[in-house]
Amino acid sequence: MIFMGSETGKNFKEVDAELDKIAKQVVDAAFRVHFALGPGLLENAYEACLAYEIGVKGLKVEKQVDLPLAYQTVHLNVGYRIDLLVENKLIVEVKAVEKLLPVHRAQVITYLKISGNQLGFLMNFNAPILKKGLERIILSNPKKA
Repeated sequence: MIFMGSETGKNFKEVDAELDKIAKQVVDAAFRVHFALGPGLLENAYEACLAYEIGVKGLKVEKQVDLPLAYQTVHLNVGYRIDLLVENKLIVEVKAVEKLLPVHRAQVITYLKISGNQLGFLMNFNAPILKKGLERIILSNPKKA
């Protein structure tokens, strides 16, 4: 089952305390970046600045992480890349688009399923107010594909 909602506290399933603490730090870092830069830059600028802010908080963050797909007994490198992987537990997909589309949500859900992680964020830094461009996506029973 998939739970989606804004980070404002409505309509999402809880995660364990450690993951929730990491998530709050990542969201705080995203707000800092958006407040400093505002909308209008390219996605890779926001990604680099967000990775920096997350690292300043003492969290391990990896950029552009390859995500191979396991199909039966074969591992296929088909070009999936996680924008940011925090503490090997939380996926962040960074966007700088006019508006988030269902395909963007599907991308995060796919990354969660393939990686076996439970929590992901979809962040649209082009939103005038980041809160309106922030989605928290949780898989209730993540199983690595």
